[in-house]
Amino acid sequence: MSNQHHTLLIVGGGAAGVSIANNMRRQNPDINIAIIEPSEKHYYQPGFTIVGGGEYTLKQTLRNEADLIHPSVTWIKDFAETFQPEDNTVTLRSGDTIGYDYLVVCPGLQLDWDKIAGLKETLGQNNVCSNYSPDTAEYTWECIRNIESGTALFTQPPMPIKCAGAPQKIMYLAADRFRKKGILDKFTIEFLNAGPGMFGVPFFAKALMKVVTHYGIKTSFNHNLVAIDGPAKTATFETTDSDGNKQQVVRQFDMIHVTPPQSAPDFIKKSPLANAAGWVDVHPKTLQHTKYPNVFGLGDAGSTPNAKTAAAVRKQVPVVVDNILGLINSQQLAEGYDGYGSCPLTTSLNTVMLAEFAYDGKVTPSFPFLDPRENRYIWWWGKTTGFPWLYWHIMLKGYRIDIPHKESYAKKFMTDN
Repeated sequence: MSNQHHTLLIVGGGAAGVSIANNMRRQNPDINIAIIEPSEKHYYQPGFTIVGGGEYTLKQTLRNEADLIHPSVTWIKDFAETFQPEDNTVTLRSGDTIGYDYLVVCPGLQLDWDKIAGLKETLGQNNVCSNYSPDTAEYTWECIRNIESGTALFTQPPMPIKCAGAPQKIMYLAADRFRKKGILDKFTIEFLNAGPGMFGVPFFAKALMKVVTHYGIKTSFNHNLVAIDGPAKTATFETTDSDGNKQQVVRQFDMIHVTPPQSAPDFIKKSPLANAAGWVDVHPKTLQHTKYPNVFGLGDAGSTPNAKTAAAVRKQVPVVVDNILGLINSQQLAEGYDGYGSCPLTTSLNTVMLAEFAYDGKVTPSFPFLDPRENRYIWWWGKTTGFPWLYWHIMLKGYRIDIPHKESYAKKFMTDN
């Protein structure tokens, strides 16, 4: 039996969930809204890279969830367990059932640490680190700060993952730290990616290879980390050749930064909302569920084939809010999301390459006179100061600021070397 009912029920209180609630509240001050979110802490996850790089403290990335949710929004501090979309209800881990008129599903994704044998046992010690969790990001900085020489490996699992540039961002910050200390030549730095190249958008992949060359970094593609032995300082990778043949290779390391495999949360995979791959099955442009018209999904758990970044969420939020209001008012849905995502690629301790792109790898910069492949200090300021401020004070508070991004802005740079 349902013991609560809300006009709008949101599953997940991260970047997407809080933004949806507060944005909807600004558009319609009378709508009854609730958020299901068990955590009392809210992290600015893009900041984890610079925590690991020694330019940010973990405290700077942290806020209390209670301070972010509008007081008129009901906060259900529990886990969503199962979905009954035919009945318009969600069952909580506690056993309570919550009813809704409209449902927004945005719980983020899960980090599958256990898919790499031995990782859980050694993570946070033996110079095995990862920026992908607030529990481990600070140890990355400890490793970079203390190591003086040797082999430093940086891994990337199969896609999709959140912030596809993050596995290499920390590598460049580490290399620049070593360079500034005058010990870069004492290291062998290697990027081992399960994918076929540096980056999924060729326009930026070519530019990133120049950064790799600048630091003398080695690259190994089609290398997927499958096991790690921390005390023995060995990492086992499964490699795939051009004919699809697989074999395992073992690498020694003195330090390794591991990006874990990632997937939709298990409770989403098992739900009637999921597609065959486990993601919330939504229309790529309207973000409406493909089967249940009063259900929407956005953020990292959605099936949309865009980069899983906070910048994507910022563009998705008004589409979802406006389309729900459109349904309430019997209006046609707008295909308002074009797959935009942004990845500020930290290439040194004072420069960033701002990669912006939409569906099908279209390069869609927001600044028409700036070559998006250039490493610039202004974007470093954005990464460390401007973007976090926009996140906390604009996006999460439900304000809308839209800077147009256009494929035409990139045309004049496409033929350049």
